Amino acid sequence: MIPSNLRYHEEHEWVRVDGAQATIGISHFAQDALGDIVFIDLPKVGANVTAGQHIGEVESTKTTSTIYTPVSGTIAKINVDLKDHPEVVNADPYDKGWMAVIDLTAPAEVEQLMTSAQYQEFLSTQKH
Repeated sequence: MIPSNLRYHEEHEWVRVDGAQATIGISHFAQDALGDIVFIDLPKVGANVTAGQHIGEVESTKTTSTIYTPVSGTIAKINVDLKDHPEVVNADPYDKGWMAVIDLTAPAEVEQLMTSAQYQEFLSTQKH
């Protein structure tokens, strides 16, 4: 359930790096904890973001949760399909449920994020 080719943030976002860009989304753990997702507010393309910054929100039938960016850069693209189909994040959080692509300004930040093994360990310490 935790893809090994991604890096993870303690707020349960994941990062997939492709060259100078990073795709981000929320983890299976996060979408499962949220329950049925009904709305997603994503950042605007062109926005400059800093690692740890609030960039959007996910609303579910249970709660509203903040989306944080684990990396710094400029929003290059957002997943516009999530506007009409936010439930895709529940069904496929690591592929079709991606949220944004960021042009990285500090690629070394990715190395500070958790590996899949470290994230698995982190999750084992979380209260369910």
